[in-house]
Amino acid sequence: MKTFILIAVAALLATPALAQTAPTAPLAVEIPELERVTADPSCGGNTALQAQNVFCVTTTQAGVGAVVDAYSAAFSQQGWMAAGGSENRVVYVKRKESGGCDAFQMLAFADESRIAAPGAPAWLAFAAIPGDVCATQAAPAATNP
Repeated sequence: MKTFILIAVAALLATPALAQTAPTAPLAVEIPELERVTADPSCGGNTALQAQNVFCVTTTQAGVGAVVDAYSAAFSQQGWMAAGGSENRVVYVKRKESGGCDAFQMLAFADESRIAAPGAPAWLAFAAIPGDVCATQAAPAATNP
């Protein structure tokens, strides 16, 4: 396994794209090298992702499910917990010894301009989620009528 330091500028969103925000402190995540994936610095030619300093890998559309499962198992062994997400995104959270949590997300995507096919490329983008995702947010003040 190689250790990749992910520096991301992503915010937790409900949309399939990662949002650009202010730079955050690096988050050390061990991304295992898998036989069926290749690092892709261009993120499939996705300039929006490239601008956000995410780490991307490519595989096939037929293999992306198994790759996600392999990564999820590896992250679980490192103490990361899948804590949410959507159809094509998984959010992982890990408690810090000092309190609070670190988080990152794995986003799966394909080139929508190409025909979907088992051998067609699919990508996974990894990005840190800035801030403490476990911090409690203050409840809005109640108003009296």
